Amino acid sequence: MPLRASHTRLRRRVVAGIAVGLVLTAVAVVGTTTARVGAAIERIERVPDAFPAESTRPAPHPVGTVAPRNYLLLGSDSRGEVGSPLTSLGDRADAILLVHVPADRETVQVISIMRDSWVDIPGVGMAKINAALAYGGVPLMVQVVESLVGQRIDDVAIVDFAGFAALTDAVGGVTVQNDVAFSVLDAHFAQGAITLTGADALPYVRERYAFPDGDYQRVRNQQAYLRGLLAAILQPSTLANPWAVAGLVDAMSPYLAATDGLSAQAAVQLAAELASAGTPEVSTFTLPTAGTATIGDQSVVLLDATDVAVVQAALQQDSMTGFVPPAER
Repeated sequence: MPLRASHTRLRRRVVAGIAVGLVLTAVAVVGTTTARVGAAIERIERVPDAFPAESTRPAPHPVGTVAPRNYLLLGSDSRGEVGSPLTSLGDRADAILLVHVPADRETVQVISIMRDSWVDIPGVGMAKINAALAYGGVPLMVQVVESLVGQRIDDVAIVDFAGFAALTDAVGGVTVQNDVAFSVLDAHFAQGAITLTGADALPYVRERYAFPDGDYQRVRNQQAYLRGLLAAILQPSTLANPWAVAGLVDAMSPYLAATDGLSAQAAVQLAAELASAGTPEVSTFTLPTAGTATIGDQSVVLLDATDVAVVQAALQQDSMTGFVPPAER
């Protein structure tokens, strides 16, 4: 895999040193703000019993090392009945994403898994991956994703897409590179670089009927949105600002459920590690597919086993700097 030029790394390290100093100073001095972050995180709904039996899982990372972090993000554009908990997903995962942070913390990979992917579900057989939620809830979904990517999931988060509106406004708008112009009701999204407001965010990430390839373009739009959102959040000036971090957590907490590992302490630690590497480069791609097929009465998405193996091998490395997804080569 190609590496960045040395002068680029040096510039990143200089920025990183300044950012880490700001993080440590801010956390040490602004105790009330750190407490506010903790209080906001405490308000997040928790996902109980999210993991499968240990015997079915990839081995944990060695203690005492800076290890990669893997977060399974399940998104829903409707939480069902008003007031129902986010954890009551049923089989309604409209987005399935692995957020991978390599050990070197220089990049972040957001990998979309098509919800109609045809996979082997333990105890069930071949079925759409979304069916894992119906058959065994979040633990079975974790088991299936871990087997697909060969990575241990550290934490799980379930997001109500409505939260994207609040988060978009909290960062002052999200700029995306929109591949395909489309309209949804009164909203029009032109082709090219556009800046989404909170009111735009939900129709942008949830629409699929406007496109000939449906879910495929919806996934691409979700990826474009997440790239823009993470580009705003992962700036050292944001990571190093506890007021900004607290505001983001406040904005998102009503729309988020997460496992216990997503704590205030873990958030501060990861922010510092990311800031120490400079501004992480964010890449998004879809777990490689081989097209669609009809199996019985179901339209399904077939995974490309050869290219999936390439992604698995890359995820095993301490760095993914310079990694190019198979479909983009």
